[in-house]
Amino acid sequence: MEYTTLGETGVTVSRLCLGCMSFGTSEWREWVLEEEESKEIIDRAIDLGINFFDTANMYSNGKSERILGDALTGYDRDAQVVATKVYHPMREDDQNSSGLSRKAIEQELSNSLDRLGMDTIDLYQIHRWDDETPIEQTLRALDDAVRRSQIRYVGASSVWTHQFAAALHTSDWLDLERFVTMQNHYNLVYREEEREMLPFCDKKNVGVLPWSPLARGYLTRPHEEIDATTRGETEEHMYEHPYRAGGGQEINERVAEIAAEEGATMAQIALAWLLHKEWVTTPIIGTTSVEHLEEAVAALDISLSDSDITYLEEPYQPVPVSGHA
Repeated sequence: MEYTTLGETGVTVSRLCLGCMSFGTSEWREWVLEEEESKEIIDRAIDLGINFFDTANMYSNGKSERILGDALTGYDRDAQVVATKVYHPMREDDQNSSGLSRKAIEQELSNSLDRLGMDTIDLYQIHRWDDETPIEQTLRALDDAVRRSQIRYVGASSVWTHQFAAALHTSDWLDLERFVTMQNHYNLVYREEEREMLPFCDKKNVGVLPWSPLARGYLTRPHEEIDATTRGETEEHMYEHPYRAGGGQEINERVAEIAAEEGATMAQIALAWLLHKEWVTTPIIGTTSVEHLEEAVAALDISLSDSDITYLEEPYQPVPVSGHA
């Protein structure tokens, strides 16, 4: 395993972060693993040197957090870096279980700590932007949580660059904890973040944690086979993202071509491309099998030439912004 520093925090994290959206209950999504299979993957991740885990309160309505917390109890908690998120609704009968108000943050943070079985969360992230709550209120609530030692660092996920810039400015102006990471939508077939957000994060030394680095599986197999997977058959959200547009199908074909030349899988080539990007700190990889986890870790050993990278990127065309909702 390779390691890097998480933005300006000084915290050392593995170059791959294990995303825990696929852990919880199949009642939430058909492709989600139950507890026993989930723990098997978490155990293997630690064996492979992964020390960074990302979940969210909404994943399986909290069960993902509980499974992750239970799985980590057998290990040295100080050696692990745990991230979770807040924003999306948690209970239909509680209108204040969503958003980024002080009430929502404080009660949902308390619930996340309870499910994780932890006194402190390393990285607490806003899952999206809340247009109904002034950013000053959100930042003050997060700053207070840091001062109470309930969280160590704060981060954001998939917002507009002007919103992120305003949040950093507000933190500096009011002397509040500032966002140290950006978890954004970024992969070979969705590169709109390169226009503003990624250069901005690079300039501000913000850690970048791309979600969906394999485009929800679109970059793991030939494009005509994607519907054959359980997720492809059942996950309608896959089609909300413009992976097949903007040169996506040709990029998919070129990933397959280079994978064949390198004796690698398509997933490994797609991850290797992302790992070659200097502004990427650690991609968040989701998996439903130990085999795919091991393949992802092996991608760290793949070296792409400049010509390979150019070849992979060449067909890309602008597509609508996706992932902020």
